[in-house]
Amino acid sequence: MSADFARLSPPPGARIALVGGAGGIGLRLAEVAAGLGLRVAALDLPAALAAARLPDGVPGFAVDVTAPETLAEAFAALGELWGALDGLVYLTGYALVPSRPLQAVGDADWSALIETNLTGAFRSFLAARPLLERGQAAAVVTVSSTLGTFVMPGFGAYAASKAGLEALTRAIAVEGAPMLRANAVAPSAMDTAFVRGGTGRRPEPGAETWFDPVRYAAPIPMGRLAEVDDVIGPILFLLGPGARFVTGQVLTVSGGRHLR
Repeated sequence: MSADFARLSPPPGARIALVGGAGGIGLRLAEVAAGLGLRVAALDLPAALAAARLPDGVPGFAVDVTAPETLAEAFAALGELWGALDGLVYLTGYALVPSRPLQAVGDADWSALIETNLTGAFRSFLAARPLLERGQAAAVVTVSSTLGTFVMPGFGAYAASKAGLEALTRAIAVEGAPMLRANAVAPSAMDTAFVRGGTGRRPEPGAETWFDPVRYAAPIPMGRLAEVDDVIGPILFLLGPGARFVTGQVLTVSGGRHLR
């Protein structure tokens, strides 16, 4: 049964910026949101944008979250285009492929994880905040991971970056209230390009074989991996008026694998 995204969405005309909008989740979110009449912009690496087919009417802005000046330029351009933002979604993520224990994570790898998964969200929020403050009941949604709470061997560094992202999201919620809401969505693994090595980056050895979807899905009560559409609905809900009194929360989307 397909989801009725229209019942969850912000109203038509809402202005939403997707950082990481050329990835698997971002492209689908852009497609759904644009189809519902939202104004959507995709911000991503130049290579990711070049490889993606953005929906009609969705502008793309080349950014690198490790280069703050590119974010400043992109959000300045969005300000000229729309004048304000009603939503910001941070989808950009980076994982080490193949996974490795903490003692095998070098300083460069650690820095890349933290800068992309955590610092990039911080920079994106700072660049977007003036536009969000001019928006209508604006909301921030970050995309974390169940690994941010439920750590698995070999994913410690990635888990630390996502736990930090969740803490940052709560800080935005506390400091932005009552004008601005902020929440995170934490999905379990999806069999997308990201878990096979990410998009917009140079492929790494082992990227095609490190993730075993059958083994990962075995303990999930719903009997399957998460699909992209399983995450789109929660993101739209947290952006929209149905979540107007929800802020500072992490919504786990794992098919029952991670129960609290």
